[in-house]
Amino acid sequence: MEMVLWQKVLLGVGVLLIVLWFRPGIKAAWKKSQEAENKDWGSLLLPIGMVVIFVVLLILMVRN
Repeated sequence: MEMVLWQKVLLGVGVLLIVLWFRPGIKAAWKKSQEAENKDWGSLLLPIGMVVIFVVLLILMVRN
């Protein structure tokens, strides 16, 4: 089912409002992470990557 124009516009406005609503928290978290001494991003990216791979595999299994 394809979205019509007004649905796409409404979705875009909703995403924009959510980004603006969370902007102060994101900005503070970004500043805090820049000041942190321990920048161990690998421990965060590995689980996220594994979840993404798992979801892609589930989608591929369902499609066939």
